Amino acid sequence: MLIRLKGGRVVDPLNDRDAIGDVFIENGRIVEGASHGRKPDETYDLTGKVVMAGGVDIHSHIAGSNVTLGRALMPELPVLAAQGGASIAPSPDAWGAYATGIRYAEMGYTTVIEPALIPTHAIEAQIELASIPIIDIGALVILGNDDFSLGLLRDGGREAELQDYVGWTLGHAKALGLKVINAGGSEAFKFNARTFGLDDVVPDYGVTSRTVLKVLQRAVTELGVPHPVHVHCNNLGIAGNVETAVATMEATEGLPIHLAHIQFYGYGAEGEEGLSSGAPRLAEAINAHRNVSVDIGQVMFGQTITISGDILRQFDGRRGAHPKKWAIDQGDGNGTGIVPYQYRAGNFANAVQWSVGLEIVLLAEDLWRVLFSTDHPNGALFVRYPEIVHLLMDRDERARMLERLPESARQVSNLASIGRELTLSEIAIITRGAPARLLGLTDRGHLGPGAVADVAVYTEQKNKTAMFASAHLLFKDGALVVRDGEVVNVTWGKAYHVAPGVDAHIERRLAAFYDRYYGVDPSIFGVPAQIAGRPDRFATVPCLN
Repeated sequence: MLIRLKGGRVVDPLNDRDAIGDVFIENGRIVEGASHGRKPDETYDLTGKVVMAGGVDIHSHIAGSNVTLGRALMPELPVLAAQGGASIAPSPDAWGAYATGIRYAEMGYTTVIEPALIPTHAIEAQIELASIPIIDIGALVILGNDDFSLGLLRDGGREAELQDYVGWTLGHAKALGLKVINAGGSEAFKFNARTFGLDDVVPDYGVTSRTVLKVLQRAVTELGVPHPVHVHCNNLGIAGNVETAVATMEATEGLPIHLAHIQFYGYGAEGEEGLSSGAPRLAEAINAHRNVSVDIGQVMFGQTITISGDILRQFDGRRGAHPKKWAIDQGDGNGTGIVPYQYRAGNFANAVQWSVGLEIVLLAEDLWRVLFSTDHPNGALFVRYPEIVHLLMDRDERARMLERLPESARQVSNLASIGRELTLSEIAIITRGAPARLLGLTDRGHLGPGAVADVAVYTEQKNKTAMFASAHLLFKDGALVVRDGEVVNVTWGKAYHVAPGVDAHIERRLAAFYDRYYGVDPSIFGVPAQIAGRPDRFATVPCLN
């Protein structure tokens, strides 16, 4: 069937399109158009509409044991968030896996990445991801605090062995990439460390966080995994931590790296409160390091819950829990910290955080390396995305919000002096083209011939919050799934992963390790292809070598 999307404003920066035109869909793909006088089987008149590729979210905690624990601790989250004005149904069901896919689709998103998959919990995570409708997914598996990798480094193991271990873990968990969370920090927490910097030494292992990160970064690069190592830096949320983020960039030696939720590392230590915006310093470093990409982790005011494998920082953050409950689960190398939190416009620190994220985007010279996220749910629930788009595109909207903030926060912020307003094309870059390209998912994020027919259509209007809150139409793999902001057809997406080749010796070494310390074979944690009950669930993204 040939479908014509006629007369809309096509915004497709990867193919240098921002003009009135047509988009054609056939057999689930974008095609050149009707040839030899062939008439479309269906035509949609999109006069007054904006046509973009389906949204791609590079960093959103949507499934797995960490998220499950968060839902168990905070079932009332949707009710509290809705009371604060978030566009979420005030029901516990709105916090579940099924509702996640529905709400993403209603907003025009078609691909979402879960960024914190625990290797030994991969089966649970993949089962839950398979229960999310419509959207395609991928997951990033966590290493960098586990005994096997730290032990290899301590005992002088060859980097090739660690590279094989990384490749084995990616394949075993059916993951799309590698996540490193405060490398060595969770292990140091077991020895009562309460701070852990880039050059601090992991107790009992004798290696620094810097060493762990660099070796894992080289492993991902050598394996040819398209997405660079995805890093949660040291010293999250601490005044002055902008220097930690800059030092991490400088340590990369030109190899690709992605720094997650960078807003949480954008803090200076100036001003009477000892906290200030470090966004100019951070943006300068991002602009200078062409091998570095980031996602923002934008904060929005209201109730949310923080979910992180950074046990050290979450343990410290429990004091600010709202409501007053929290959960810390320290596993063998991987655990989680769950801390409910309410960001308030009248709170000095929260106001600075809100400003920093926006500043980083608006000061970026290359938006293909500065991607959109809230680190859902940590900075804000993903349903707040339309409001953030509005703020980035409308200086007056930012000014109205700034008036709500404490004067002390405005004095250490740079936001009022930034006049830049992002264009629709730039929004398409940070929410579509850039994340797809960075993930190696080259068949999406754009509307060129051959791309998967994930197409979002919005009603063009001045109020960007209203515009992006609900898609007029959404096509997933060429099928119409959303009309006027409501799902009309529930489909099921794919799970994308990489499968690097590794030397078989690592399997023997891992089998001996698991037998000695756990009395089990590591194969029991591997994700079988049939786990979702759908034969075409998993799709492999080729490695680059």
